Amino acid sequence: MTAKRNRWLVGTVLTMALAAFLSLSLLPILGSNSGSGRKATSTAEANPAADPVAMQAELEAQAKGYELVLEREPDNQTALQGLVDARIQLGDINGVVAPLEKLVELNPSVPDYAVLLAQTKQQMGDLEGAAQIYRQVLDQQPGNMNALQGLTVLLVQQERPQAAIGLLQDTLKTADQLQAEGGAASFDATSVKLLLAQVHVENKSPDQAIALYDETIAAAPEDFRPVLAKALVLRDQGDTETAQALFAQATTLAPAQYKDQIGQMATQGQTAPEASGSNVEPAPAEPKPTESKP
Repeated sequence: MTAKRNRWLVGTVLTMALAAFLSLSLLPILGSNSGSGRKATSTAEANPAADPVAMQAELEAQAKGYELVLEREPDNQTALQGLVDARIQLGDINGVVAPLEKLVELNPSVPDYAVLLAQTKQQMGDLEGAAQIYRQVLDQQPGNMNALQGLTVLLVQQERPQAAIGLLQDTLKTADQLQAEGGAASFDATSVKLLLAQVHVENKSPDQAIALYDETIAAAPEDFRPVLAKALVLRDQGDTETAQALFAQATTLAPAQYKDQIGQMATQGQTAPEASGSNVEPAPAEPKPTESKP
């Protein structure tokens, strides 16, 4: 992962509610909810030296079993979730799309499934399809940070930073409008501002980013995220002394589970911990899809 991509990862990570370090993909969320996901994980943990060929054969058998169930019961959500999880573990991203589309159809009020589908399409290179889904989620829930982050990342990938900035600025205006009407409880304005600041960083406008960080720090002095983000930008600019002081402040403010990661970023010069999925915590505030039993 390049330094630029690491900086972007940190920026998107910093947007998450309750300061969770989150990888860009949300696909493991679904896997962690399905029975097959728990079984595959427990098998691997119980026998880490298991034959990879045998493990693949077992996953393929699981996937086939779920497909047979779905031939009889196409709306069986446990089987749909199990099939998605098995296909993910097999690295078959194409095979994830159909069952995810069905889950979206069956759960129109659960935006996490739609976000997972959008991210899957994004990984497959179907950027227009992904963007359409993200926007559909945001039409229903303008403050949905997973969809907002996904669409922002997509626009930056398309080298459309001004479109990303406009999207986030419009979101903040919507939040202000809803707040005036007493209905902005679902918005995490701090996260939106942090995401907007990172787009400014990627757009080579660090001064605008720092101004947003300062504004956020003043509004939420107990939140370590803008402090950490500002430290990273200042270090990139060569102001290591101020950056180290901010790293120390962020460590003091951060919940215990994030202090070691911040320390690594400060002392080892890493702009982000590896987002392998093995040591990444999901955001506590982000809802997971609710299984609907057949």
